[in-house]
Amino acid sequence: MNRTLILVGLLIIAAGLLWPWLSRLPLGHLPGDIVIRRENLAFYFPITTMILASLVVSALLWLFQR
Repeated sequence: MNRTLILVGLLIIAAGLLWPWLSRLPLGHLPGDIVIRRENLAFYFPITTMILASLVVSALLWLFQR
């Protein structure tokens, strides 16, 4: 458990340091993401982005378990 928490912490630090470059990726604006904009309301549901992130995380976990 300690090793997992350290790894997660290092990944969060790496994402924070790489944020200027990661924010340029088109994630969050993929086809299939639901965006509803009205006068006083903005609703955003990134379903395609969540599915893609889930697949990537699942693949990484599968590789690390082997």
